[in-house]
Amino acid sequence: MTEGNNMPEGEAAAEDEVPAGAPAEEKRPEEEEEKKENGDSKVTVPEPAAPPAEEGEFVHPEGGWGWLVMLAAMWCNGSVFGIQNAFGILFLSLLREFGSEHDEDLRFRTAWVGSLSMGMIFFCSPIVSVFTDILGCRVTAVGGAAVGLVGLLASSFVTSLGPMYFTYGIVFACGCSFAYQPSLVILGHYFKKRLGLVNGIVTAGSSIFTITLPFVLSSLLEKVGLQNTMRVLCILMFVLMLAGFTYRPLLPLKSTNTLTGSRCPPISQIFNINIWKSLGYRIWAFGIPAALYGYFVPYVHLMKHVEEHFGPDANKEVLLMCIGITSGVGRLIFGRVADYVNGVNKVYLQVTSFFVIGLMSMMIPLCNIFGGLIAVCLLMGLFDGCFICIMAPIAFELVGADNVSQAIGFLLGLMSVPMTVGPPIAGFLRDRLGNYAVAFYLAGIPPIFGGAVLCLIPWVEARRKRREKEAALSREQDVTQKMIEHEKAQGDTQCKTGESVL
Repeated sequence: MTEGNNMPEGEAAAEDEVPAGAPAEEKRPEEEEEKKENGDSKVTVPEPAAPPAEEGEFVHPEGGWGWLVMLAAMWCNGSVFGIQNAFGILFLSLLREFGSEHDEDLRFRTAWVGSLSMGMIFFCSPIVSVFTDILGCRVTAVGGAAVGLVGLLASSFVTSLGPMYFTYGIVFACGCSFAYQPSLVILGHYFKKRLGLVNGIVTAGSSIFTITLPFVLSSLLEKVGLQNTMRVLCILMFVLMLAGFTYRPLLPLKSTNTLTGSRCPPISQIFNINIWKSLGYRIWAFGIPAALYGYFVPYVHLMKHVEEHFGPDANKEVLLMCIGITSGVGRLIFGRVADYVNGVNKVYLQVTSFFVIGLMSMMIPLCNIFGGLIAVCLLMGLFDGCFICIMAPIAFELVGADNVSQAIGFLLGLMSVPMTVGPPIAGFLRDRLGNYAVAFYLAGIPPIFGGAVLCLIPWVEARRKRREKEAALSREQDVTQKMIEHEKAQGDTQCKTGESVL
């Protein structure tokens, strides 16, 4: 419903029809001209309502304040996922703090702190999308960063592992989730033509932090200890809270008032069913999680595989650095490339990413030299960046700017399941079979399958647009036919009037 059509139908009809005895000055100029053309006949041709002048298509600034918003969103991605991805560094310190590095039971229980934290970021996303729709990007992001700051600060005072599940695994992670998602949505307020490039730059923030933060944390842990290191990390969350204030919305916030005047939002806003009406989005929401069942297996188990295959002295950290660097490069390159790909055809970039990553996963057990494994990791990182940076642009293309918040939120929520389940399944296969070969072979199948499913989206969207175009053309022909019939009836009326005068 637009601003120009908020009046009841009865009032609109009353304005369109002018009584026969009404004064001439109360008639609209359009109707006076129409009456003059038709010989001052009382029958007027109904004109289609013109859209209000102020209801033009929204023009994205493509810069200006948006560049500051982009930097704030980049800091958000970097700080949230930089801390999450560096949990491996904190993991060893937690083991020393609460027990021994060689305690297998403690290792298992401590690992769940990091897994719970990463899972909660994605699991909370559907809830975050509702808050973003109702409260806006700025309030949601600032509030989320504040909650994350409290959770991380509380974790620095914890003296046993149990409370860490709540302070770090739930409170800190939920705050990160509420801060992260608005950073993707707000970019669509400022950019359209450059949205791919901007998303590439923003998501590259996590690569930069993931590469640099482990070195900083290692130095801090040696000098000031675990608790003080966590307090230093709170500075990142405080800056993130300040960055959220830059999320000035340009698109109008959805109204939360119902017809009865209640301040509670309607159920259709809490759960936006419009996104599920799009067949293209439904395919996307199924294909992405299906691909992720094997997507993260190499990232979790690659180090252990290298240790078993090449020995404990192998420089396995180089592989993680290769993936991190090329992932950042891929986000910048493919983000820019996506701006030149029209509409939903951007999906083909994700399809290519899944195919390459699936094939590279299957190549890992076949690499008998370390240099081959480095080449595989370079390609995996490059196309990992491609997959991540174009998620938001594809969501905007499939559901539009008004529905993109919940579209991204529900997709991230669905992604939390395979991200949590896939790596443990691979670990189970390794324990049963004695090596990672079968696990990596099987891990390549879901990305290839998911990519094949995504190939349907451009065809589905093209068919939908063709049907909409045909329907619009049919309506236009009906209106034209009615106008011709109406003009013919007017001509007959004028002829009869002229005969009666003669």
